[in-house]
Amino acid sequence: MLQKLLSFTRRAVDHYHMIEEGDRIAVGVSGGKDSLTLLTALAGLRRFYPKKFEVVAITLEMGYDDMDFSPVQALCDELKVEYIRIPTQIKQIVFDIRKEENPCSLCAKLRRGALHEAALQAGCKKVALGHHFDDVVETYMLSLMYEGRISCFKPVTYLDRVGVTLIRPLIYTPEHYIRSFATRNNLPVVHNPCPADGNTKRQEVKDLLKALEKQNHGLRERIFGAIQRYPLDGWDADTTRYKL
Repeated sequence: MLQKLLSFTRRAVDHYHMIEEGDRIAVGVSGGKDSLTLLTALAGLRRFYPKKFEVVAITLEMGYDDMDFSPVQALCDELKVEYIRIPTQIKQIVFDIRKEENPCSLCAKLRRGALHEAALQAGCKKVALGHHFDDVVETYMLSLMYEGRISCFKPVTYLDRVGVTLIRPLIYTPEHYIRSFATRNNLPVVHNPCPADGNTKRQEVKDLLKALEKQNHGLRERIFGAIQRYPLDGWDADTTRYKL
């Protein structure tokens, strides 16, 4: 399975020129299946990719007492990847102080700022995020349905205010494959105790797409292709033939 994961990853990296010689890349590791799979993929790609690069794993500790990241440390040791853990008070700010009714936006903003700062302190000017194929489609549909905009995050984004480039090497990797990879390889997934987890507009869109695809096989692939062909800023069509 690792070989197929590396194939998905390299395809995205090559297509959107995500990695350059000498890059030191921070992987934002939440402890979920997506970020752990991304970490494993980049650590594997590092061994043979023609452009030499380094990988650093960074975890933001959100302030939940029952999240144990020691198994993630063991994985990083196995992969020979430096592991940095940053204590934060994001949980306390969002839920205890601000008491946000819709906490996801503020939480994401605080996490982004903390991750970018930690990456720069670690000497990393690139940050790899674990957004995958299904995330692309769901984000596009969220913007269309709830904001009335045709929009999606980019495969590569340069943040000029902080001097950090975001890359998303898993955009060609479907979620079902990531789930299977994480299970078969016993990746140390850390349970997310956030009370908002699974109770979001994104979950509503995920459920809707799942229902629609029962009668419209290949729906996600067609939406993804439309995103590339439209084109949205930062996206372009990939003529590589593939099957998810």
